[in-house]
Amino acid sequence: MPSPSKRKNSSILTQLAECPQIDFEMAFFASLLKRVPDFAEVLRAQASNLTAKGQLKEGLLVDRLLVEVRPKDATARYNLACRYAVLKQRELALTTLRHAIELGYRDFRYMIQDNDLNAIHKDPRFRQMLLDFGAI
Repeated sequence: MPSPSKRKNSSILTQLAECPQIDFEMAFFASLLKRVPDFAEVLRAQASNLTAKGQLKEGLLVDRLLVEVRPKDATARYNLACRYAVLKQRELALTTLRHAIELGYRDFRYMIQDNDLNAIHKDPRFRQMLLDFGAI
C-alpha cells in the first residue's frame, strides 16, 4: 500500500494533469506573487491570463500593481489604459494612455486599431492626443 505522502503527491499530479494550462498558470503565478509580490514579469503574465479568463476587474488590480512596481514602464501603462477602456472607464483610460505615450509608448498604428481601446477611439480627446504626439 502506498504511503500517505505518495498518495498525496499522486493526487496532486492527477489534479495538475487534468487542469487546463491557463488555470495551472494562474494558480502557479498567484503562489509566486504571494512570495514575491513585485515580480513584474509574473504580474504581466497574470494580468494577461486574467484577461483571457474574462476576469477583468481582477486583472485591473494586477495591472495597477504592475504600474506601481514599474512606474516608468510605458507598455505596462498602455496595458492599464486598455484595461480601463475595456471596463468603460474612459477618463482613466485617456489619462493613462497619455501617460504611456509620455513615457515612450509609440506604436500609434496598433493603438488606432486596438479593439481594447474601442471605448475611446471616437472620443475627440483621443484624436487630439494623436495629433499632439504627431501620430496623425
